[in-house]
Amino acid sequence: MHVVVAGASGRTGRFVVEQALAAGHRVTAIVRDSGPYDRPPGVVVQRAEVVTDAELTLPADADAVISTLGKRSNQDPAPVCAAGTANLVDAMRRHGVRRLVVTSAVPVLTSGAGEPWWFRHVVRPLVRRSAPRIYDDLEAMEQIVRGGGPSVDWTIVRPGYLIDTEATDYQLVPEANGSTSVCRADLASALVAAATDPSAIGRSYGLRRGRSPQRMTARVAT
Repeated sequence: MHVVVAGASGRTGRFVVEQALAAGHRVTAIVRDSGPYDRPPGVVVQRAEVVTDAELTLPADADAVISTLGKRSNQDPAPVCAAGTANLVDAMRRHGVRRLVVTSAVPVLTSGAGEPWWFRHVVRPLVRRSAPRIYDDLEAMEQIVRGGGPSVDWTIVRPGYLIDTEATDYQLVPEANGSTSVCRADLASALVAAATDPSAIGRSYGLRRGRSPQRMTARVAT
């Protein structure tokens, strides 16, 4: 599979590129024109401003797009995720690419499904209020993804607070939230796995960190 990674130079995007290569995929890394990027062997680099380029192009033989776009700060008023994802979806339509996997976040799921009561009523509302621009942007992004129509086979993954620790035997929770912090390596693995899983199309998942320091195959809760 030829996987295109948007936001490949970011802290999560770098893990996605590594995980996709490890899984045997071909990888094109989309990185900003002005940003530094140390290209891993075998990765094709495409320089583009995903957030502002309405004429964004994708490789002709791309099979899937994985997006790790995200705001760097709540102080940034620009809609990074929504605008960038809209451009990605438009580019996918033009190039005939159907599969899209995007990164969102726990506070965007307003139902609070899967959360303990203290997290639903105390922690998540506080987190959402602490960074409204970030989560409003992600919410708008999810609406764009869900509104992509029949030409877009989408999956949304919502991690909790991201940390840089060893990968674990993580768990994907369908249509619900995990209330744990999540390591970036687990998020990257989940995004890559979802891109090749037909059963994940049209679904959203919470991501729950496992206990084992040795990563196993992702388990989908039932």
